[in-house]
Amino acid sequence: MSAPGVQSFTQQGWEQVLAKAKRAVVYLDAACAESLHWGCGPTQLLEAVGGPACHLREFEPEAVGGGAKQPKAVFVLSGLLKGRTVETLRNIICRSHFQYCVVVTAVDHAVHLTANHVPAAAAAELEGQQPVFEQLEEKLCEWMGNMNYTAQVLHIPLLLAPAAPCLALTPAFASLFPLLPQDVHLLNSVRPDKRRLGSLGEVDATALPPELLLQIRCLVSGLSSLCEHLGVREECFAVGSFSRIIAADLANYAPAKNRRKTSTGRASLVFVDRTLDLTGAVGHHGDNLVEKIISVLPQLPGHTNDVMVNMVELTALQNEEENQKMVAPGCLAQPNDTAAKALWEALLNTKHKEAVMEVRRHLVEAASRENLPIKMSMGRVTPAQLTSYIHLFKNNLKALVSHCGLLQLGLATVQTLKHPQTAKWDNFLAFERLLLQCPSAQPAPFPNWDPSGDVLNRQSGIPLTIRYCWLPAARLPACLIAPKLTGTRDPSLLRLGPGSVKKNVQKSIGESTMPVVLNQLLPMIKPLNQRTNDDYSPEELLVLFIYIYSVTGEFTEDKDLAETEEKVKKTLAQVLCEESELSPLLQKITVAFCLEGLTMLLLNSGFRSYKASLKRNVAIQMKPLASYKPLLKQVVEEIFDPERPDPVDIEHMSSGLTDLLKTGFSMFMKVSRPHPSDHPLLILFVVGGVTVSEAKMIKDLVPTLKPGTQVIVLSTRLLKPLTMPELLFATDRLHPDLGL
Repeated sequence: MSAPGVQSFTQQGWEQVLAKAKRAVVYLDAACAESLHWGCGPTQLLEAVGGPACHLREFEPEAVGGGAKQPKAVFVLSGLLKGRTVETLRNIICRSHFQYCVVVTAVDHAVHLTANHVPAAAAAELEGQQPVFEQLEEKLCEWMGNMNYTAQVLHIPLLLAPAAPCLALTPAFASLFPLLPQDVHLLNSVRPDKRRLGSLGEVDATALPPELLLQIRCLVSGLSSLCEHLGVREECFAVGSFSRIIAADLANYAPAKNRRKTSTGRASLVFVDRTLDLTGAVGHHGDNLVEKIISVLPQLPGHTNDVMVNMVELTALQNEEENQKMVAPGCLAQPNDTAAKALWEALLNTKHKEAVMEVRRHLVEAASRENLPIKMSMGRVTPAQLTSYIHLFKNNLKALVSHCGLLQLGLATVQTLKHPQTAKWDNFLAFERLLLQCPSAQPAPFPNWDPSGDVLNRQSGIPLTIRYCWLPAARLPACLIAPKLTGTRDPSLLRLGPGSVKKNVQKSIGESTMPVVLNQLLPMIKPLNQRTNDDYSPEELLVLFIYIYSVTGEFTEDKDLAETEEKVKKTLAQVLCEESELSPLLQKITVAFCLEGLTMLLLNSGFRSYKASLKRNVAIQMKPLASYKPLLKQVVEEIFDPERPDPVDIEHMSSGLTDLLKTGFSMFMKVSRPHPSDHPLLILFVVGGVTVSEAKMIKDLVPTLKPGTQVIVLSTRLLKPLTMPELLFATDRLHPDLGL
């Protein structure tokens, strides 16, 4: 991106940190470490620090202090300088020998005034002053033991972890998630003397707990800094009740109002609630390699958006589980490796098949440049072929170091292609297609297609009308297969098409009959001693339930449905009781709700809340089951509708009296109301997470609807299907832990 963007914004912030880091002990919290990881890489920080006796350390209460030969410390923190954070600072400094301390916070001083309950009028009079930071500087000197030592507290907006030029995440807000219908009851329980809230649509900022409001204000502070870097005056829009609160807070944030007075550029900033489209969050419809890598490889410790790549294959160690912890894992973020960065962006922006071919091409070119004895082979790319190319670098240290980033992405690809969960991806996809019964959807990446079905134009790659496709029989749950299959050329393959699925399944799902759909799921809920690798684990069943209830839309709740849900509840409860060891996700849920409460949550309030959360308080509607159209696609198409109607679903948030007057006059005079397509830059912020496929879809769609418009996709985190149950069942949504 030639113009200022998310990458330059992040790099500029870290350059200010690097300028302070020479010969210092540097402490980082997890969110800032993740921003560094994607923005400029830890190598740059290590080089800036210099000196053999200097270290990078995690900011935590038990962190090692600085020794006698380490007089300088830099603390890089993503949150407010208050509460436990200040206590941790004091503890580390008091057991150290520091004489010079720099504390960097990603949160603006204006938000610190809010956190310290300074009234808005008093805060306005303090413009240009930073009393909170100045008081902390005095405390730092006191803790160092000499008031003549040097202390500095400053704000640097380290908000983003840029995954690509037009895609960035906010690690400090990874747990921020829109409210759910059951949260309305909790909000009502603490406001007995006030008007009761009837629905999510009635929730405004005054109804939220102070911790959540403060978390929103911290996010708003960072977004205002981003807009300042971009040089734009933003118009704020919202889709969804929670997004409306965030957009309104940014529109009326005092520092942002002052900044907009001198901004020359213009941008539309549209916030969207993730809960308005859970289908896209848990579905497996994206034909994207990166989405699969993120879904199947283990998460990088301390990170929300990157994975661990096993690097043992490039060593002399045996590739066994006990050896994997001896070698530092690889990862996806390669901000300082030009070739690896180019490959990463190609993987983000291409389909699965083309992405795998890109990996091969980059490995072949790298091996050729290093004069490694590579044996060329054409045709289908296999994990074994990629592995053979990667192993060429193993005994050549110079080549290994030069192409380390590329090799990490290559190994991530190989390990994903060979992973059992990748095979199960097709299982999920087959089930989802039976639910959707979409006759013109993009075909899934199954290995064998019936050429007589005209499924795909092989030259252009454009999907045509799907009549049927072939897929391995093991990938489809047996209870969904018709007793007699026609046209099967290979007994291990099944033909999906007219007549290949049980009639009652096809009919009932097409008619949105939930009891029959749930009855089809019952045989799939198996206890541990009956499950094979192809069966669904309890966590995966949660994903299926969320998908079914979110994509179904409206349906009749009757006695039949209640009885079927009760059967599912009992079966699932029995399965959970018989688990030998609960996964981290289920442990987290059961600790909060206990087993009985968990099953009640899942099937009584839980299922109902999924249905309720998809009852839109906006006019955008999905067609139930017949097809699925991503919400973000609908939003973008509404923004760039060539007829430019007043947006029905996208609400403009007023930033003051001028906007209110403009809106009022527009009822009587020809005054144009703000429209999200008015400006050359569209920033789309998905509150609650975005998938790689959705980000790619937006990036590809906007230029076709309005050429010349630049788009930036921001979100709280990258999503994989198993992330959604974690977010939906979180117990601290209303009261986030800000360390206060």
